[in-house]
Amino acid sequence: MIKVEVFSSPGCGKCAQAKSVLKTIAEELGQDKITWRDVNILDEMDYAVELGVMSSPAIAIDGRLIFSSLPSAGKLRAELLKHLAQKKPR
Repeated sequence: MIKVEVFSSPGCGKCAQAKSVLKTIAEELGQDKITWRDVNILDEMDYAVELGVMSSPAIAIDGRLIFSSLPSAGKLRAELLKHLAQKKPR
């Protein structure tokens, strides 16, 4: 299972879009494979800075900042599939 975090801020329209796209892709790929949470950068500023988040929306996968802006659905899906493939037992 991979852990995805969407860094957002109140009133951010693109953040809502990022969450919607992620939810759709997570449902497509299987809720048992992807867990995700919304991280309010105002509430968790130290954690956001630690990962290198400078603006919202941003997306981290397994504790690493992967997208510092809103990716296309295709790019997000490809990145999630890549991480899922790396998690498969050999």
